[in-house]
Amino acid sequence: MAKDVTLRQFRYFVAAAQNGQFSMAAAAEHVSQSAITNAVLALEEALGTRLFVRLPQGVELTPDGQDFLNHARHVLESVRDALHKAPFRAHSLRGTVRMAASYTLLGYFLPELLARFRATYPEIEIDLRDLDRPAIEEAVLAGDVDLGVVLLSNVERRARFGHHVLMRSRRQLWAAPTHPLAQMGTVTLRDIARYPYILITVDEGEASTLRYWKKRRVAPNIAFRTSSMEALRGLVAHGFGVTILSDMVFRPWSLEGKRIDACAVEDAIPQMEAGMLWHPGAVLSDPARAMQQFLIHACGN
Repeated sequence: MAKDVTLRQFRYFVAAAQNGQFSMAAAAEHVSQSAITNAVLALEEALGTRLFVRLPQGVELTPDGQDFLNHARHVLESVRDALHKAPFRAHSLRGTVRMAASYTLLGYFLPELLARFRATYPEIEIDLRDLDRPAIEEAVLAGDVDLGVVLLSNVERRARFGHHVLMRSRRQLWAAPTHPLAQMGTVTLRDIARYPYILITVDEGEASTLRYWKKRRVAPNIAFRTSSMEALRGLVAHGFGVTILSDMVFRPWSLEGKRIDACAVEDAIPQMEAGMLWHPGAVLSDPARAMQQFLIHACGN
């Protein structure tokens, strides 16, 4: 390489790739947009290739950019894991950790983390179960699982559990680039209510959505309900409606490669919180405690 690169540049590049817009990446990293732009330009110069195609409404990874994204993520994860002081002799710890997680977290949050845990603790078996939040709460309190990973923002009585927030994710409007709302920059719920709304129903999506709409005394114009995230992306990308969802599940394109833009909402919308639950009176096994501490460290919260 002509010049040394930094971990900060890697982090800013990954943020830009995940968000599809330099402005959104800057907000997520709490830096100026020029810091993101300069980091990407420095990496492109060092690599001698274009990492992004600049589009009117954002950016899209080139094939070289997609390949570099995989390496950049691996580098950042390896550095973070290397700095993690495991509470046990990682390669000699054996046993099973029993976990349960809900749909959204199984699909968009846990897989990479579990792969990193397995690399650190190769002899620990992960007994992973797919349950909804009420079933996870019951399983944790009954001692059937050691740890539950849920949308904590949907847990009504957290004090019944030991719990820890692993990640907070803001909610934003998703719209096709040509949609009138996408041209406004920032919008209000009253603006959004004038247009057809696509409502996700999995992981109590309908109840959590309608809660914050009700607080603003306005209702969405629900055109379609779906339990399929990819169906929702396709409908939004093709202009059949808009939605509000968290950055954790945002991707700037549908399965067909159609663009989706994310726009800030002026109204105070609560962030989505993902986190762990465990029985407050239980003594966790060494494998379960290793998983608990690993997730806390890996998520940096």
